[in-house]
Parts: sequence; structure tokens; C-alpha cells
Amino acid sequence: MAQLIDGKTVAARVRAEVKGEVEKLKAERGLVPGLAVVRVGEDPASRIYVTGKKKAAEEVGFNSWEVHLDENITQDELLSLVGKLNADPEVHGVLVQLPLPKHIDAERIISAVEPEKDVDGFHPVNAGRLSLGRPGMRPCTPLGVMRLLDEVGCAPSGKKAVVVGRSNIVGRPMALMLLAADATVTMCHRKSNLAAEVATADILVVAVGVPELVQGEWIKPGAVVIDVGMNRMPDGKLKGDVAFAAAKERASFITPVPGGVGPMTIAMLMRNTLEAAKASR
Repeated sequence: MAQLIDGKTVAARVRAEVKGEVEKLKAERGLVPGLAVVRVGEDPASRIYVTGKKKAAEEVGFNSWEVHLDENITQDELLSLVGKLNADPEVHGVLVQLPLPKHIDAERIISAVEPEKDVDGFHPVNAGRLSLGRPGMRPCTPLGVMRLLDEVGCAPSGKKAVVVGRSNIVGRPMALMLLAADATVTMCHRKSNLAAEVATADILVVAVGVPELVQGEWIKPGAVVIDVGMNRMPDGKLKGDVAFAAAKERASFITPVPGGVGPMTIAMLMRNTLEAAKASR
């Protein structure tokens, strides 16, 4: 039976590491990392996410600001705000919480954030840097997955990795990070023979948002299974993209839902903001 990968414990360790480095940065350079999170409208999930990010930022010793804007704000007004945050030397990380109202072009807003302050890792420049294997901000969720693999002693080098899902937020950057770590990577999508591909994976990362899409009997015995999915069911419970009960009978390590990958996303956001501050002048 698989060992559970405790994302809450690892995330707490990451935050403690960041806090220690923040204290050192304050002592040596008099510099306090600053994170600004912009929230537009009243989306309930966004409010919860932003509250969690602000709490984590305060825990590690950052300066943090939440800028809450009316949902009727114009795109030009939002772009103007992003420009001001880009120019503020006390702000090292800028995050615009998604989703945005339909009248705002999210891609244009993301592209307006300075790449060096893009702590979400979504800017096209940072996506290009990742694709080319150059240093830059990395998206927080796949970065968190890489840390979880490291925590359980799973070095991707030489292993077969299968990534299910090709989103720009998780799937694509995840595949590139695994490739950079010398894994042999297959990316699956709706046209793939999913059962056949999953069966070859030493490392399986699933991020599609479909409850229990990946069946437990597909899992290669001994595989490390990372389930990024978090699906709210009609009864209010959360389920992942992998059929957990059956998968844990075959995997060597597996992330639970909740409590697996989720906590790592905010922890790696803290790490990205710290790195942005360290790189600033």
C-alpha cells in the first residue's frame, strides 16, 4: 500500500525555510519582501485563496497587501494599477487573482506584470524561459510537485513521467520541469489512450479537473502518483482526479486530496516572492 505524501507538512517546512531566509535578508540588507495580491469582484473561491495567501505572507514575515477592486473596474484602470505595483520598489511580487470578470482580458493583465515580479510564473517571458531551460519564475503548483518528489526521494532522472492535462498553469510547465530534471516525459490529453499511457508511468501527475478520471488499476505498481485535481462533489466532499482507494493499493507514494498538492501552491508562492526580493536592487 502506498505511503501518503503529506503536503501540509512539506508546505509548513517550506514556509519555515522562507521565514528563516527572510530574517537573514532583513539583517544583511534591511530588505523585507513585499507581495501585492489584486482581487477583482466577489468570487467566493478567490476570496478564500487570497486570504490564505495573505496569511502565509504574514507568517513568513513579508509585507503584504490585498488590493480589492470592484468587479466593474475597467481594463485600463486595472492595467494602470498593475503599472503602479510594477514601479513600487517595496513590492517584489505581484499576483492578480484569477478568474477575472469577463470584460477583462486576463492574458493582457498577466502580460502587464513585470516578469521579475510575476510570482505566479504565468508571464509569457517566464513561460519562454522555462521552455528554453533558462532561469525565471516558475508556476507555483508544478514547482510544488517537484518539491514533493524531492521530499520522498523520487529523482525524475531516467524515469518515465506521464502528465495528464496540458493546461498552461499546471500540465505544460509540469512536463517541462520534469523534462529539465531528465525524465522521459509523455503528456496526455483528451485524444490520448489514457489507460495505456498511465500504465507506463514511474511518475504520474494528473491535473484535469475530472473526478477519478484515472482508474486505480491503470497505475504501474510502485509508481509515484501526484493528484493535482480538487473536485467538489454534490455532497460537499473533495475528490481528486485519481481513484484514490484503488490507486493507493498499487502506488509506492500518493498525494491525498485534500492535503497533498494544494498546500504546496501557496508555499511555493512564498518561495517565489522571496527569490524576487533577493534578485531586486
